[in-house]
Amino acid sequence: MIQKTQVRLFGVDAPELNHPYGKKAKWALVSLCKGQVITAEVTEKDVHGRTVAKCSLPDGRDISAEMVKIGMAIDWPKFSGGKYKSMELPDVRKKLWLADARQNGRMHVWEKFEAQERARGKG
Repeated sequence: MIQKTQVRLFGVDAPELNHPYGKKAKWALVSLCKGQVITAEVTEKDVHGRTVAKCSLPDGRDISAEMVKIGMAIDWPKFSGGKYKSMELPDVRKKLWLADARQNGRMHVWEKFEAQERARGKG
C-alpha cells in the first residue's frame, strides 16, 4: 500500500497470501521497504482496475528486481518483456509453482489448489 492505494509491482508475479510462500513474500517485501520512502511510477491500471507501478527504493534499486533476486517473485514476461528473467533463482518456478501455473494459462492447477484449501477450511 502506498498512501492507501494497493499497488501491484510491475513485471513480476508473487504468490498470493494464501498460497505457498505467500506470507514469506509479503514479509520479505515489508522488510525491504519498511521505514523507507518508496518511489512509485504508475505504469497502468490492470484489467481488474488495480494500480501497477515500477517501484524503487531510495537508493534506486528496483523493488520488483529485488523480490525476484531473493526468490519471492518470478518474472512475468507478458508484462515485463523478460526484464527480470535472468535474475530468477534456479528452480524458483518449482517453488512458486502456482504463480508459474497462472502465467502459463494452467488455471486448473490454481483452481484445484483453491478448492483443496476451501475444503480444509483455509480459503
